Amino acid sequence: MSHLNLILRLLISLVFVVSVASCAGGKTYESTGEYFDDVAITSKVQTSILGDAKLKFFQIDVTTYKGIVQLSGFVDTPLISTRAAEVARTIKGVKMVNNSLIVK
Repeated sequence: MSHLNLILRLLISLVFVVSVASCAGGKTYESTGEYFDDVAITSKVQTSILGDAKLKFFQIDVTTYKGIVQLSGFVDTPLISTRAAEVARTIKGVKMVNNSLIVK
């Protein structure tokens, strides 16, 4: 009976270790925690853009991957492009901003 108990404990430990390891991030994919952090950053950047009178919310797409914010879309002036990047940089958790906004 004790051998069966030991094997069962080892199996449970193995399942636990594998499940925890699968939640870790890598170079090409995010962990669950990183994903939720990025969703929060994206929402905060979008909210800040919406609240800025100089920016047009529907012209700017925002995505975040591992704390790096990507701005894309078409804007009316270079000033708007610069302002959007400045607004994104002010958000806590943003490591870098890639500004791919194109001026029409």
